[in-house]
Amino acid sequence: MTEDTRKAGEKQLSRRIRKGGAVAAAALLAGLAAAPAAVAGPRGDHRGEVVSVVPVARHSRAEVARGLEELHVGTDSLRYGVRAYRVTYRTVDPYGRPTTATGLLTLPEGGGRTLDLVSDTHGTMADRDYAPSVSEDARAQSYLFASAGHAVAAPDYLGLGKGPGRHPYMDTRSAVTASVDMLRAARTAAGRLGRTVNGDLYATGFSQGGQVAMALGRAVQHGDAPGFRLKALAPVAGPYDLAGTEVPALTDGRVNDTSGVLYISYFLTAQNRLHHIYDNPAQVFRAPYADRVEGLFDGRHEEEDIVRQLAPNVKELLTDDFYRQLTHPTGGFLEALRTNDHTCDWKPDVPVRLYAGEKDTDVPIGNARTCARTLARQGARVRVLNQGDVDHVGSYVTALPKIARWFGGGTA
Repeated sequence: MTEDTRKAGEKQLSRRIRKGGAVAAAALLAGLAAAPAAVAGPRGDHRGEVVSVVPVARHSRAEVARGLEELHVGTDSLRYGVRAYRVTYRTVDPYGRPTTATGLLTLPEGGGRTLDLVSDTHGTMADRDYAPSVSEDARAQSYLFASAGHAVAAPDYLGLGKGPGRHPYMDTRSAVTASVDMLRAARTAAGRLGRTVNGDLYATGFSQGGQVAMALGRAVQHGDAPGFRLKALAPVAGPYDLAGTEVPALTDGRVNDTSGVLYISYFLTAQNRLHHIYDNPAQVFRAPYADRVEGLFDGRHEEEDIVRQLAPNVKELLTDDFYRQLTHPTGGFLEALRTNDHTCDWKPDVPVRLYAGEKDTDVPIGNARTCARTLARQGARVRVLNQGDVDHVGSYVTALPKIARWFGGGTA
């Protein structure tokens, strides 16, 4: 996979949604003027409590269709125009302390007053300003599901968008708490905007977000989001098996060099704040990268800028001792992997479809197959839907319209 291809994927497909006339400036300004300027929430520190709701976009059905067609995403499920809002809400950080986060709520313009809810969790991003609630370029999938008639909640996660601090990358627990609290906030915000969220929840996500979607489904089914009923799970290309598949694949060619360097450096610097992996970056990273790697993940660098300043491959990025840990983890690294694995070790009471691509060199398809075996052992109804000879991005492009049809009651 080339760097340009990876960029297109990790930036969530939709830069063209605003090109070629898809989003005329006049239409956007008209949409913002027609929507409430902001909706202030009650004060307090309760999880999921809404702090503010700010309109950020409005698109007609034709505009959404044009943008998706340019991305080669099927549009047969589209029915309505959409309006999108940045929701700021209260949640907790990885230590359980009160904080705030942001996310994107997208509603159809039309249809019934009462809507079910799609949770869409995004893939790896290092630049906080690329999060769904901030960047138009990260919203294509939200527009797809909303235009099909759903309310859509797309959390930015902690430390991305307008939330404070650094993003705790691949910390499953805090990604789930932020996502659960976004569901609550979305329900409240939708009510203030004249729509009712009925509690039926469909969960999907891509890449990092695929793993989050699996963990979110478990949390909802186990009662962590009262008032929501999980109806279906459809993650795409998620790294469900870090220790057994994803991390070993960094050493044997199954993960391409560019993505491997980004993922492992992001994971180690973020997880070191939660698990003691190293005292000094030089214990893990070679010179000269050890002196710069932590600063590159400050939320202000784009992925392309990060990889340009690091080694060309994982073996040249890491010290010899730590490179060996990719296949034989120990200490804090092993603890981080174990803590964030096991997202498939439960029995969903709803159908599960795991979408993946045969030629994915970011998240190899073995992740989905391992997840499916684990779920099946628990008695779950699960299918791996191989999208064919497509890469990471291609698996998502191919799967999205199928998921939209499935969530709408059709076949996929």
